[in-house]
Amino acid sequence: MINEIKDYAVEVHGLNKQFGDFTAVDEIDLKIQKGTVYGFLGPNGAGKTTTLKMLTTLLKIDNGTAKIFGHDVAKEAKKIRPRIALTGQYASVDEDLTGTENLVMISRLMGYSKKEAKIRSAELLEAFGLAEAASKQAKEYSGGMRRRLDIAASIVVTPDLLFLDEPTTGLDPRSRNQVWAVIRALTSAGTTVLLTTQYLEEADQLADRIAVINKGKIIAEGTAQELKSSVGSGMLHITLKNEADREKAETILEESVGSVLHESSKSLQLFIKVDDPSASAKALTDLTAQHIEYVTFSLSQPSLDEVFLALTEDE
Repeated sequence: MINEIKDYAVEVHGLNKQFGDFTAVDEIDLKIQKGTVYGFLGPNGAGKTTTLKMLTTLLKIDNGTAKIFGHDVAKEAKKIRPRIALTGQYASVDEDLTGTENLVMISRLMGYSKKEAKIRSAELLEAFGLAEAASKQAKEYSGGMRRRLDIAASIVVTPDLLFLDEPTTGLDPRSRNQVWAVIRALTSAGTTVLLTTQYLEEADQLADRIAVINKGKIIAEGTAQELKSSVGSGMLHITLKNEADREKAETILEESVGSVLHESSKSLQLFIKVDDPSASAKALTDLTAQHIEYVTFSLSQPSLDEVFLALTEDE
């Protein structure tokens, strides 16, 4: 029989954290296989960062157990810390130092000799596409460059497990794609990544498995495909022509399809879970019969955005 400890980088059972009367993390369970990207998906305040702080030995666990590579987080922190790295939500590099100086300083702190630190710094700057900016102060870097430098600093000594806490918050699409490429390269080299994010596309793009957390509880877990399948075979999207028709259109669609509409931030857009594709045709026919005009319609697989809304609408 295979020893489970050898299969999992992270094993969590009944993890709990209280701040006074507030439950930040509520009895969560996690198992993360080695060499994978695990997405921890949820809105601000859901409990993602608190969980990471406990797993990285920075915050005391109130109840439950957590093991990193078979070592108990509460009892064996000294064995765990050399094998993990954490990149938080905000850049931890010194803005007054250059890219090279930042990485050399951290390398020296990690035990490299002066010569080794310079070599390692150059290697990382080249690998992260920062070689041309090596002599620039970090405060002159763009947001994406800073995040790449921050991640580079986290892997001066390549960790077995890297915790990334919302690594692309505030980045433009190009910078986000650059950070994604870095994450993919790390996992292809064997590093396990636990990625917290509130960007559903990010989890969809990167994660082998995803846990959806809301109000301190894990409310769903699986692959992106499994989560999408859990809310129905498809989603009917309709864009109305007139905002005044919205309320009537909602009633008609719910009666035609037999599902409850999911909330949309755009007043003219409606989307509803459809288990039977033939129900979509009936819904459109019923709208036309009631003289409700629509601009576009489509039937597609649910996105992770729709999955999250469907999972949390009753929370």
